[in-house]
Amino acid sequence: MAFRNAFRGPEGLSMQRPKAAARFEAALRVAAMLHDVGHGPLSHTTEFAMPLVERLELATLACAPGKPCPWTEARQANHEDYTIKIILQSSLTPLLKSALGHLGIEPIHIACIINEDIVCPDEFFEEHGIDYRPILHQFVSSEIDVDRMDYLTRDSFHAGVNYGKFDISWLLSSLTHHIVDKKCYLAIGHKAIYTFDDFLISRFHMFLIVYFHHKSVIYDEMLGRYFRSSDCDYSIPSDVESYVFYDDYHLYTHLSRSKNSWAKRLYHKNPYKMLVELHSGVPSGAANETEQKQLLEKITRDLKAKGVDYIVKTTTGEFSKYFQRDGKMPIFVRYDNGYSPEKFIPLEECTDLFERYAKNRSITRVYVPN
Repeated sequence: MAFRNAFRGPEGLSMQRPKAAARFEAALRVAAMLHDVGHGPLSHTTEFAMPLVERLELATLACAPGKPCPWTEARQANHEDYTIKIILQSSLTPLLKSALGHLGIEPIHIACIINEDIVCPDEFFEEHGIDYRPILHQFVSSEIDVDRMDYLTRDSFHAGVNYGKFDISWLLSSLTHHIVDKKCYLAIGHKAIYTFDDFLISRFHMFLIVYFHHKSVIYDEMLGRYFRSSDCDYSIPSDVESYVFYDDYHLYTHLSRSKNSWAKRLYHKNPYKMLVELHSGVPSGAANETEQKQLLEKITRDLKAKGVDYIVKTTTGEFSKYFQRDGKMPIFVRYDNGYSPEKFIPLEECTDLFERYAKNRSITRVYVPN
């Protein structure tokens, strides 16, 4: 729906070049389905246990010039690296070729939509001199991507909360496109800017209140402590054919057999309990910041004096991971007041939310054994 809305109308790609539109839409559908296929057990949590990225042997991929190649860096692998590995170098790869080959779509094209660092080896994304790769990538990963629209709607429903709710139908119906320097980018109609604001705030609040719930935070922290323990013998393989069997059940089975104290707490659902919770900016001002810092120091000092073990954990909610990023792909607002000629304006010039929420919000909690 997002793709078709963005290119609808008599002058749109779907009407003017239907074969190209069908090719792009099919590639986008597969990219949207597979963009998170590399997640390990318990989603992001187990990235602690992933190997160095060099062991995935992705360094042969051509990377965009002028930028550091992410697969030659000295760092730990993440789910995004595994996603590219599964698409390009696994038993899924020939299946993708077989299913999509009649449309001229190769696995590398799917990977190029998902990851902007990969150099496309051909002109798959070009049609009539226009490069459509930017907008296809933005559908999957941007300030208004379909992944966010999906998980916010789904998670708010299953969590039974109103956080995360926004007018998804109106936002989808407002999608359009804008071409700059022969590159096609995502745009929205100006009447949807208020829905976009609501969408951003909904996501921000969903993270602070639901995803950063105190129980989720302490379980993540305990799992991280187990992975960092000297007696932890759990590790995620670099071989993707083995990796696909490392699901939640596999991890729980491993924890059930471990004698490590953190593993036992995790398996028996016996977390540390929250003692104190401090929110930055509540109330606002430097004086309150100092007061909270002093309170935290007093609490930890008292716990230490009483010989009570404790965990201090701070989680930070970032309003936008794209706004201040160098080299980000622009999103535009199509402004048409019914009188003046329509014009396209950069999104950040049409809303003040990025500036108003420029300062990250953090929640600091102190946990103690029950």
